[in-house]
Amino acid sequence: MSQPQVNANATSLDIYWRLLAYLKPYKLLFALGVLGLVLYGASHYAFLEVLKYLLTAMQNNNAMDRYLIPLAIIAATIVRGIGAFMGSYYLAKVGNSVVHTLRVQVFNHMTTLPTPVFDQRNSGHLISIITYNINGVAAAATDALKISLREGAVVIFMLGFLFVSDWQLTLVFLAVTPLIAWLVSVVGKRLRRLSNSVQTSVGDITQVSGEMVNGHRIMRSFGGEPYEQQRFEKVSKKNYAQNMKIVMTSAANTPVIQLLVAFAMAALIFVAMSVTKMREPAEFVAYITAVGSLIQPIRRLGEVAPMILKGVAAADSVFQLLDEPSETDIGNHVVTRATGAVTLDKVSFAYAEQESLALDNISLAVQSGEVVAFVGRSGSGKSTLMNLIPRFYQPTSGTIAIDSIPINDYNLTNLREQISFVNQQVTLFEGTVADNIAYGRAHKVTQDDIKRAADLAYATEFIEQLPQGFDTQIGESGARLSGGQRQRLAIARAILKDAPILILDEATSALDNESERYIQAAMEQVMKGRTTFVIAHRLSTIEHADRIVVLDHGRIVEQGKHKELLERNGAYAKLHAAQFHDEIGAAN
Repeated sequence: MSQPQVNANATSLDIYWRLLAYLKPYKLLFALGVLGLVLYGASHYAFLEVLKYLLTAMQNNNAMDRYLIPLAIIAATIVRGIGAFMGSYYLAKVGNSVVHTLRVQVFNHMTTLPTPVFDQRNSGHLISIITYNINGVAAAATDALKISLREGAVVIFMLGFLFVSDWQLTLVFLAVTPLIAWLVSVVGKRLRRLSNSVQTSVGDITQVSGEMVNGHRIMRSFGGEPYEQQRFEKVSKKNYAQNMKIVMTSAANTPVIQLLVAFAMAALIFVAMSVTKMREPAEFVAYITAVGSLIQPIRRLGEVAPMILKGVAAADSVFQLLDEPSETDIGNHVVTRATGAVTLDKVSFAYAEQESLALDNISLAVQSGEVVAFVGRSGSGKSTLMNLIPRFYQPTSGTIAIDSIPINDYNLTNLREQISFVNQQVTLFEGTVADNIAYGRAHKVTQDDIKRAADLAYATEFIEQLPQGFDTQIGESGARLSGGQRQRLAIARAILKDAPILILDEATSALDNESERYIQAAMEQVMKGRTTFVIAHRLSTIEHADRIVVLDHGRIVEQGKHKELLERNGAYAKLHAAQFHDEIGAAN
């Protein structure tokens, strides 16, 4: 659903109008809800007429009135009940539909955001937008809308009754209205500011909680429990303080409005005692009853403004995320299967807000089917370079091409179809073993395909020992599997994709020596016919690569075969000697 955009300095009204634009697909349901609330408000008017008629009838003592008045009361009650049900049900249905639509839209949009957005934004804050913030939007879209329409209808009908009875006297009562409007405006601005602070603090709570849960083993290993407890108490206390400011502001808002209404009523009764044109006691009693019945809906309407403005603050953060541009995808070149030749021409790259280049003038021509290994100290740019090929980041300068076609000319989805990626930080998802191997391709592959990929990754043996084999639930992030098992599932997933370009970023880092030998044997088969980029911490695993490229501070300082580079006695030889020395030391 396309929605109008608002800028970062949008007013509360702009944001609320944008939120209400989501009601368009539910116009009929919304109209039914409004009709119900109109009936609800009209029933109040009817009760006042019945009251006035009752007081008059008690003086006239008409026998027919004994039957008409009870029937009128029953009829008015039935209308009120039907109206209340229609208003509550249909508006709640509309509101919850809007929240569902918005939540799905936000999540779907997040799946299209470029990688730098996730780098720059706190993950806890992003998650809190989908959970906490959209729940705040729900209050503005459902409860606030229902209350404002319902109580608003009552107020309109009551004012209509008052104006019909004595319009001059009613104007005296309404003299306090501008003061109430000013109070609501002042309170609203403060509540929006406080609500933004609350949302930020909820994101902090989500972040700290997530880090503790995901890193609980490290926490316990290093005795970090007191530190985590202090961190959580700090962010929770901040959230508590911000919430209490909102509670105080909202709590003070209602009694002040009630006091203003009471002053208006007192002035009204004082004036009415001397100048009212109503001479019948029944009319005057009904009039005063109508004024009294306005206090409750006005009080509730006073609660609506804070509720809406809290929702507006939540909606603001939601819309700011929705207004983040998706990944640029203007390419239209599509291939069934690339041959896999990759060329980098004077490629440089710098991360946002960093002055130094992570990659500096990288030029490299990789032939189809070639196995190229990248080595270098931590921070030399190996992983950064690999992240440019599938366009997770855009180069600051220079071009990258596959089969002589610049990667920006490829359709983005099609480009990534040509690349299998195994990261050093294995990501698995809630579901079965088979689900994770077939991730993103479940509709394209068979169980035999999944098992074949597991065989090549030497994962079948441990999978078949699991309680339900390939149908075993692996838990969140594969928590029920060892590091080596998780890594082999990730490799099986890459094998199943069968892409012409394979990127292995420390793909065997989590494996023990025995498992690594199995994987290396499997990889020799998997790499055939594929262009393979390997980032390896253990230099022993890349000795048979067609080419080894040594990076240092984002620049290529050496390249060649393993034996050639050792004979050259340069940067690679030093890395190799240092690692060999470390391994000997560890063995001893």
